[in-house]
Amino acid sequence: MREEAIAIETPLSDEVRGLICELNGVLLALTPPEHCYHMTAEEMAQSDTTVFVARMERQAVGMGALRRHGTVGEVKRMYTRPFCQGRGIGGRILEQIEGLARREGLSRLVLETGDRHPAAWRVYERAGFRRCPPVLDYPASSWSVFYEKGLVREPVTT
Repeated sequence: MREEAIAIETPLSDEVRGLICELNGVLLALTPPEHCYHMTAEEMAQSDTTVFVARMERQAVGMGALRRHGTVGEVKRMYTRPFCQGRGIGGRILEQIEGLARREGLSRLVLETGDRHPAAWRVYERAGFRRCPPVLDYPASSWSVFYEKGLVREPVTT
């Protein structure tokens, strides 16, 4: 299969809801529910969040979201289906999130991920994210790992 597109989509479609359900299952298998900070499809559909979906052969195979908190963007709901992992899809979704954050003039990106997700850590670290103390209103927890990346606004071309 080849990657066809990464585009902004509604999280309210059945296909994206399926990705969300799969991601929740993966996270709950590794982390106690009280330390999982899921967003529902309805929360992801709010105006402060933009959802990117990767499709191969028209099938939704990955997703990620940018949630805005003033001048700070939060990377949320990053997931690639297991049969597509290792193909760089997560990194390309993250590039789309970062590009949008830069165009909107956000000052930095932050995220919370689990302490048992080394594949995710590699994606974030390859993209220039660095570990940091807890971000936003997340509690300090041994179950969480936090990352941040400062952003410089992309120049506007005319």
